[in-house]
Amino acid sequence: MQIQPYLFFEGRCDEALDFYRAALGAEVTAIVRYKDSPDPGACTPLNENKVMHSSFRIGETTVWASDGQCLGQPDFRGFSLAINVSTESEAERLFAALGEGGQVNVPMTGTFFSPRFGMVTDRFGVLWMVLAT
Repeated sequence: MQIQPYLFFEGRCDEALDFYRAALGAEVTAIVRYKDSPDPGACTPLNENKVMHSSFRIGETTVWASDGQCLGQPDFRGFSLAINVSTESEAERLFAALGEGGQVNVPMTGTFFSPRFGMVTDRFGVLWMVLAT
């Protein structure tokens, strides 16, 4: 069994994929657009170039993403994605990259469980916990 995060960016998936490539070194492994669907009812003139399904890798983790219903504003609540890296400097770098255009929730600091830990909401509304081990 495997659990994979699936993020719905409501029309901003291409922008999110570009952001995660730059910020996290994500590797996009698949993109299927609505216009590529074998179901003609899935595609409208408004969503034909939007992302129906994509997958990307960050380190050893695969994340799935879509434009969903293309409603305009993603709404990510009740969860966060955690990035665990081996060095404090890498944690600082990723935290800063994810925070560009976003909002710092908990500034990077030392804790009893990590020498560097912080929480940041990226420009798409995804909450990230970044920590060094």
